[in-house]
Amino acid sequence: MKFGASQTGVGQAVTRVEDARLLTGRGRYTDDVRLPGMLHGVTLRSPYGHARIRRIDASAAAAMPGVRLILTSADVAHLGPIPCLVPLSAPIETPRFVLARDVVRFVGDAVAFVVADSREEARAAAEAIDVEYEELPAVATIDAAIAPDAPRIWPEAPSNVLFTWDVGDAAAVEAALARAPHVTRLALVQNRVAPTSMEVRAAVGQWDERDGFTLFVGSQGVAGMRGQLAARVMNCPPERLRIVTGDVGGGFGMKTFIYPEYALVLEAARRLARPVKWTGDRSDAFQTDTHGRAMQSQCALALDRDGRILALKVETWSDLGAYQAQFGPAIQTFAGGRILGGVYRIPAIHNRVHGVVTNTAPVDAYRGAGRPEATYIIERLMDAAARELGLGPDEIRRRNLLKPEELPHANGLGLTFDVGDFPAVLERALANADWAGFPERKAEAARRGLRYGRGLAYYVEIAGGGSSEEFADVRVGADGVVEIAVGTQSNGQGHETVYAQVAAERLGIGIERVRIVQGDTARLDQGHGTGGSRSMAWGGSAALQAAEDVIARGVALARADLGDEVDYAEGLFRARGRNATLSLAELAQRHPGALDGRSRYAPANPRATFPNGCHVAEVELDPATGVVRVVRYTVVDDFGTIVNPLLLEGQIHGGVAQGLGQALLENVVYDEAAQLLTGSLMDYGIPRADDMPPAIAFDSLPTPSPTNPLGAKGCGEAGTIGAMPAIMNAIIDALDGTPVDMPATPEKLWRIARSLDQRLAAE
Repeated sequence: MKFGASQTGVGQAVTRVEDARLLTGRGRYTDDVRLPGMLHGVTLRSPYGHARIRRIDASAAAAMPGVRLILTSADVAHLGPIPCLVPLSAPIETPRFVLARDVVRFVGDAVAFVVADSREEARAAAEAIDVEYEELPAVATIDAAIAPDAPRIWPEAPSNVLFTWDVGDAAAVEAALARAPHVTRLALVQNRVAPTSMEVRAAVGQWDERDGFTLFVGSQGVAGMRGQLAARVMNCPPERLRIVTGDVGGGFGMKTFIYPEYALVLEAARRLARPVKWTGDRSDAFQTDTHGRAMQSQCALALDRDGRILALKVETWSDLGAYQAQFGPAIQTFAGGRILGGVYRIPAIHNRVHGVVTNTAPVDAYRGAGRPEATYIIERLMDAAARELGLGPDEIRRRNLLKPEELPHANGLGLTFDVGDFPAVLERALANADWAGFPERKAEAARRGLRYGRGLAYYVEIAGGGSSEEFADVRVGADGVVEIAVGTQSNGQGHETVYAQVAAERLGIGIERVRIVQGDTARLDQGHGTGGSRSMAWGGSAALQAAEDVIARGVALARADLGDEVDYAEGLFRARGRNATLSLAELAQRHPGALDGRSRYAPANPRATFPNGCHVAEVELDPATGVVRVVRYTVVDDFGTIVNPLLLEGQIHGGVAQGLGQALLENVVYDEAAQLLTGSLMDYGIPRADDMPPAIAFDSLPTPSPTNPLGAKGCGEAGTIGAMPAIMNAIIDALDGTPVDMPATPEKLWRIARSLDQRLAAE
């Protein structure tokens, strides 16, 4: 189809239709749910990183005012553990029960659940529960966990390394490394981060003898959560569990998953025959929301004398936390491990990943889910290699980026890059960043006593490849309003706007006549949710398919009504050769429900898309304080067809903020006893407005994807993927090539800058 014909259609910078509701306080988040007779739950959590539960005495707590129910592990023994959906080749399972049985394995592990008339009464009772623990040795870091004498978190396993995963050609890589004129080697640490969504997790459970369970919860897709929660945890048929998600204040991957409280509020509601609400606080979030990243790698890049890559070898130890989370083992393997090496021409790659358990919160998907980690590795290597070979960071990339005529290109890790013009994107980014003017800016900063550096990063993301179908359910009202229920879930991205743009343009009607519905299995019980930058390619295509199906059904009905062949355009079914017409509304009035139906978008050859782009960052570093400021930032992306450039740019800004946060500020820290030291916003740094660059210069050089009818590639994670290496490369450049790991805090940078200045003075 041809896009861009409407002022509110595909390609137009339409302001978000949902913003009026959200900005005027009419949003409905999970904690806004108020049900008659509702009770309140509080989770009692382990204060130890590793301990055996010897005894739980809840008698005093049960007698306290307002207390209605106290659940411990014995009371929920009939509930299943939270499933790991990708266990790989681990020798054992690591079941995470909704309440710990016998052993707790990280600070925050759920031990008991208290329900009372008020949250305050429930909290007071939880504090009165007497738990006798026998503290066990704990390991809080990868190094501690893989040490020869490390205490085992799961005694049934041979070690704390639960699996080793390989992809690529190990023999070819070793041969290339052995004969290469130059090998760049780096040891890289990627810090553990907390998602820190604005809206904390919450859940409300309800029980009805006739209809079964209802769960109100902030999620990234209700259908998938229902299937896993019903079948694997609650042990009930899926049709006996309805899940409702309203507005969601940030997800970043973390709200995809099942957490113990979701099952506990349902079980408590069933026992008490009253609704039960649990709302976490920020302490709950830091302790128990799945964390991200948490890995360390040994990396080697083999090059010839001209700086052309011969091979790449990476060995990574990935921290899984105490339990293998739902998608945890897949993040550094299937999700990120196959994109390693980016869109560079690399004849041989070998990637090995070890999955390591520690006494920490489980690690799972966080914005980018493996792709930022993979990009960080190759882009740090590219800058280091350029420095060692005496090449510019731009030139080494020019020599190695795949050219359009080399596509499609199989990367040797199971992926085939289909379309793109990576050299053109690089050159556009360099021009937009005024790459040639950098020396003058560096000299000006030096006159002010500041160190100045620039960083370059070219990223590619594998997006939308996690499922092979998506759904939309459409209803056309007698007023001509088209309501489309979708199987994805907005967490702030603006789906209500962009899906409406797609459907409205195809239907030839105003965007105000399309209403997008999401987040209720009673309305649509199929769909694969939001994650992996898949929503526009899959959900948007499902919305387009729904519009196509409405037109097809309408043409058949109008043909019968008008007694002639019918064409459809601009919201009207028109008889060929005469002026007889029927509008969508008129047809819906004549045939109530006949235009309605469920649409399935399922291409015959489902494939991932490959968003890609180039980030250029420039930083000022004050050697007297170690404070670094990102003063210039340029992005050029290829997202394929852009449905809404305004919303897309917002996604990039948010992604850059989270990448900057990890690069400069964020770090989850446990002490040697596995006590969480960064358990509040007083201890854990997140970026604020004044940490961001004054502006982000954004540009696009799109090549539409051939994998979906929209030509979209996905954009939700891209800003984070490019920002981490671009900012870190700029900081390292400002430090004359001295490596530093994330987060690049003022304390670290001050020490390095001071050492460099002292060395310079001595010379």
